[in-house]
Amino acid sequence: MEKSTTIRGPCRGGTPCKCDVLVIGGGPAGSTISTLLAQKGWQVVVLEKAHHPRFHIGESLLPMNLPLFEQLGIREEVHRMGVVKYGAEFNAPGEEAPVTFYFSKALDKRHPYAYEVRRAEFDHLLLRNSAANGAHVLEGVKVTRVVFRRGETSLVTAEDEGGEQQQWEARFVVDASGRDTFLADQLGIKSRNPKHNSAAIFGHFHGAVRRPGKDEGNISIYWFRHGWFWMIPLRDNIMSVGAVCWPEYLRTRRCDPDQFLWDTINLCPEVAQRMRNAKLVSSVTATGNFSYQASSMSGDGYLLIGDAYAFIDPVFSSGVHLAMSGAKHGAGVVDACLRNPATASKELRKFERTTRRALKTLSWFIYRFTSPAMRKMFMAPSNIFRVEEAVISMLAGDVFQGSPLHQRLRIFKVIYYGIALSRWYQNLNAYFLRKRNVKFSITDVVR
Repeated sequence: MEKSTTIRGPCRGGTPCKCDVLVIGGGPAGSTISTLLAQKGWQVVVLEKAHHPRFHIGESLLPMNLPLFEQLGIREEVHRMGVVKYGAEFNAPGEEAPVTFYFSKALDKRHPYAYEVRRAEFDHLLLRNSAANGAHVLEGVKVTRVVFRRGETSLVTAEDEGGEQQQWEARFVVDASGRDTFLADQLGIKSRNPKHNSAAIFGHFHGAVRRPGKDEGNISIYWFRHGWFWMIPLRDNIMSVGAVCWPEYLRTRRCDPDQFLWDTINLCPEVAQRMRNAKLVSSVTATGNFSYQASSMSGDGYLLIGDAYAFIDPVFSSGVHLAMSGAKHGAGVVDACLRNPATASKELRKFERTTRRALKTLSWFIYRFTSPAMRKMFMAPSNIFRVEEAVISMLAGDVFQGSPLHQRLRIFKVIYYGIALSRWYQNLNAYFLRKRNVKFSITDVVR
């Protein structure tokens, strides 16, 4: 294989610096794919517009991340920074007791736990690990344009914080820009999801009540009238607390975000009880978590991974897992494309099919998560035909492997539709509520 020559200087001036792979963004997806490609011997450049560590939401990891931590060589460091999570707890109005799904009961029982982490620390670890493995990481550098030349290298223009331009010539470009969706916007291939829309408000608190013993690190989910809450235990007695709401509810905000979050917490007595002695220790953020997807995730000489391709509601903590798993599979695809360009189209199509299937599996549950039928199934689980094990596998992030997951989930869907039909009026109202909220844009809910 023919690799690019060594990177020269700051890459300013008329002659672009050359590399094999240029990665846009240094979040979990960008850091992971750059590490794996550097390990394979490619000359990799990562351009990250921000500086790490920086705050990011999405602190709950999944068990299927663990094998990848081993591959990246960071498992021990993640263990030191994280809180061990053995399962996910669900709470519904009117139910006397929560229901906890333990990862040890999944179809694949090899990964019985995961971690809750501060994303600033976690993302910083991943980016440092990328550099330690040989990737050339530049922070404070924002990509402004990519020019694709079919059958040739791509030209990438970037700008540093001083306004100086940089020029890069890359054999392959990976967009891991997250919700900035750089290439999807440049190519005009991004569209809002016509089936789902949500908004969120969240903050960090000290002193919220934790579950006892082994359950201390478990994520807690609470349904309430306007959506659902998350409670994620972090180190040092910090709890990440947020509400994912219908946009029409968040539009009613007439006070500052801090007060609105407390007012929202008080709408759910079970959450309010756990927060009775808690103190806010961070700023409160309100954001439109609208769902979107690009019409394509690859082309001649480029690939979109993680949120740069698609974003879905965070209810199952799938964001980091989808980003890193997509990066893992994407690294294999990019490596194959560079080694044997004749197979590139086939490899890219296969990768896209696999990713779309994983997103489709998660999306089916997400679209229906606030429906009465879904609440009933989660709060009264049954393992008939090993359906409960399949649901736990989905919660663990086992949506990429060739497991018996999909066959069992088809049975779950049959049962779900039966329950939905038996209570058709309530579930039809939930459907219309979801459809009504799709129309709101991010500017409608974040002011």
